[in-house]
Amino acid sequence: MTGLDRKLTGTELDAAYNNTGAVADSARLLAGFDERSRLLAERRPERLDLRYGVRERQRIDYFASSAVNAPLLVFIHGGYWQMRCKETFRFLAAGPLRHGIHVALPGYTLAPDQTLTGIVAEIRDSLRWLREHAAAWGADCSRIVVAGWSAGGHLAAMMADEAGVVGVLAVSGIFDLEPISRCSLNEKLRLTPEEITGLSPQHRPLSRRPLIAACGSAELPELQRQSWDFARLRAAAALPGGAFTLPGHNHFTILHELEAPEGKLTAALLSLV
Repeated sequence: MTGLDRKLTGTELDAAYNNTGAVADSARLLAGFDERSRLLAERRPERLDLRYGVRERQRIDYFASSAVNAPLLVFIHGGYWQMRCKETFRFLAAGPLRHGIHVALPGYTLAPDQTLTGIVAEIRDSLRWLREHAAAWGADCSRIVVAGWSAGGHLAAMMADEAGVVGVLAVSGIFDLEPISRCSLNEKLRLTPEEITGLSPQHRPLSRRPLIAACGSAELPELQRQSWDFARLRAAAALPGGAFTLPGHNHFTILHELEAPEGKLTAALLSLV
């Protein structure tokens, strides 16, 4: 599964990247995410919506573990840079917290109110803010793993060389923006030629820090291709990390493997710290 068919029309690309449409019970799964996130936030309300910038969505939810000088997971939500919010994904802190890992979930301004260049800058600002503040809550800010799902996987990969980052876990990520620029997802993103190249991890200088890409076997072929093409590119350069496919998981159920303390994504996270 290598290489995008450049002959795909915009309509065909819309279908190739329509994760919600491809999963019949996506609404039910997302509602479950919201409910489990609500319950976790009720149990752990101490550090929600911490401001790292002046814009409305520039806030961080922080869940401290009981461990001191422990690694910090920064998880970036997806939604093709134009939908969803950090609040839906608070539930994912459950698995890492059981292993003593602190968890932070930054929000960011969505397109079209922000360009992709601006979104990348906001995530970089959130990491800078965490390096300045999270040590006071017990995190070792020299051991940060940045993880993300879908568009968040793209943003996580873009943070690989930031200070304190020891690895990246990109779940169902986007690493080549060229097909995104040719479908309706670009109506709000309005990607420039410079962004298509400069903000595509696949077309940038490759980070030498470990990066693990994961996808589900029941995901859309384009999502699987994105992960494996990027992983093969890194492997050809003998860079650390790798890729794996989670059997039976679709674009949404794959996240159960990070929520679960013994999940396969949780294990991948532990391998990076």
